[in-house]
Amino acid sequence: MLRGKQKRFLRAKAHHLNPIFQVGKGGVNENMITQIADALEVRELLKVSILQNCDEDKETVAAQLVKGTKSELVQIIGSTIVLYKESKENKTINLPS
Repeated sequence: MLRGKQKRFLRAKAHHLNPIFQVGKGGVNENMITQIADALEVRELLKVSILQNCDEDKETVAAQLVKGTKSELVQIIGSTIVLYKESKENKTINLPS
């Protein structure tokens, strides 16, 4: 579980990132969860944008992604979700304690 200081640190790091996944009309599916999990293993921190035609609300989408990828929700800002998961192989982000 991330603490406030760690979330602030990750939000600052995520600020410059561009979303690399989009959730649209189909919502969240298994294939998307697999791809996001793989990307999290490589990057540790990423953004997912929710398109206007998405049928589910952003909290639901965020919950599905967190559960499916076993990651941490850093924040939901506008229609963008920021996710973090510590990498097993490619650890690059050192969280403040």
